[in-house]
Amino acid sequence: MKKIGLLSDTHSYLDKKVFKYFEDVDEIWHAGDIGDRKVMDQLEAFKPTKAVYGNIDTSDIRHAYPLNQRFDCEGLDVWITHIGGYPGRYNKRVTKEFKVNPPKLFICGHSHILKIMPDKEFGFLHMNPGACGHVGFHQVKTLIRFAVEDARVKEVEVIEIGGRGIEV
Repeated sequence: MKKIGLLSDTHSYLDKKVFKYFEDVDEIWHAGDIGDRKVMDQLEAFKPTKAVYGNIDTSDIRHAYPLNQRFDCEGLDVWITHIGGYPGRYNKRVTKEFKVNPPKLFICGHSHILKIMPDKEFGFLHMNPGACGHVGFHQVKTLIRFAVEDARVKEVEVIEIGGRGIEV
């Protein structure tokens, strides 16, 4: 079993509570709009980390991280990208791939709206961790923790870490 901490849309800000809530995870996955390279430096010094770049990320982030990460985690086919949409409203780029080779877990960020829902058309689980930075319209910073075991997502937890712009 592998425990995962999932976040997105930090926009150059990393709340200190992330380290508390991700203390027991094996890996951290960042679904884009990192902002400042220092965010990734802190995460990578803390835990093994996978990330993709987002639409606000500058060339240094885009050179360090790909647009897509597609990989196997405990037998589960995972695809992370920043802009992807959600069931019934995916963008054309990801829909083309879903029709040919859908993953079993699809993760994206961008919307700042936390969603965890099955996609019945393509047969996978969709996750968007919302946003955990200060920039955007979201009112609450959110994270997701979950486990992957035997090609299945388990023990999913939604974590609210405070209001946007508030650090306790």
